[in-house]
Amino acid sequence: MAEQVLPKRVGWVGLGLMGYPMATNLLRKMQDADFYVYDVVQEFIDKFVADGRGRVHACASSQEVADKSDLLLSMVPEGSHVRSVYLTPATGVLASADLSRKILIDCSTIDTGTSLAVRDACAARHPDARFYDAPVSGGVVGAEKGSLTFMLGCAADDAHLDLLTTLLGLMGGNVFPCGGASLGLTAKLCNNYCSGLIAIATSEAMTIGMKSGMDPRVLANIFHTSTAQSAILDDWCPVPGLCPEAPASKGYRGGFRVQLMRKDFGLAVEAGKRVGAELALGGEGLKVYEGASGDPECRDLDSRVIYRYLGGDEEWRKDFPEEVVMKKEEKRRLLRVARESGL
Repeated sequence: MAEQVLPKRVGWVGLGLMGYPMATNLLRKMQDADFYVYDVVQEFIDKFVADGRGRVHACASSQEVADKSDLLLSMVPEGSHVRSVYLTPATGVLASADLSRKILIDCSTIDTGTSLAVRDACAARHPDARFYDAPVSGGVVGAEKGSLTFMLGCAADDAHLDLLTTLLGLMGGNVFPCGGASLGLTAKLCNNYCSGLIAIATSEAMTIGMKSGMDPRVLANIFHTSTAQSAILDDWCPVPGLCPEAPASKGYRGGFRVQLMRKDFGLAVEAGKRVGAELALGGEGLKVYEGASGDPECRDLDSRVIYRYLGGDEEWRKDFPEEVVMKKEEKRRLLRVARESGL
């Protein structure tokens, strides 16, 4: 891959929980670039301008960001917000007088229909510009650490892939071209559908074990080395106390809010219906996330709080006081043995 020349004027729209740390990573790593930013919350703009120490410039609209930048990224919560950012007649990105040869990258997780509508409008009004969907996985922690995974809606032979990979790589460890427009979003929705179901299954399986009298630490260690192993179990375990750094062990604070999982899970179910995929678990899983999103004991907390919503015992230590510790090296050894034996 030839060394890529990165833009000197970067636009950013959306400085929320995800957008702010993502933009901060770019600001820190692109020392020669100026940034032009807009958010509906003025406080976020002011803070980022202060962080930039002369390299960040506040804008009054998405259109102004587009006018002043060579490349623009957006990160907002929902499809309606993406439509507002790009399609608002007087102040949206596409209202810019000239987007010639500019690249527009939307990192929001939204429905594929909205993304395609924005792409089509961009192609109609500014045929020399290019619009890409590039949703992310990794949550706020990944955004802060610069370890996000980007699912990029473009083909492997896209003319801009090297530039996109280099730029997005400054915010994440993995960038996957997914094949074409909106397929980045398809990948993201499929990922969250799967991880959302795994979180439910892990919560229920752990509850079955505990109610049967089994120490959850022992059961989790068995899962670690068997076919129930997953990233949810290893790093985001819904049961408090099993993964010290997981949100569940911190009162379910931080992580990926349950309302966002409800949104993404619902979008995945809608996508499945649209393409005719048979979903045996989709409807029931969506009911769980809808219920948890409306529960005052769960709302605004990490999505793995569905363990609480499903009646999981958060005070399990009183019944299982003996700590069972397995060193990481031993877990890795057992996991290797299990994989080699096909368990």
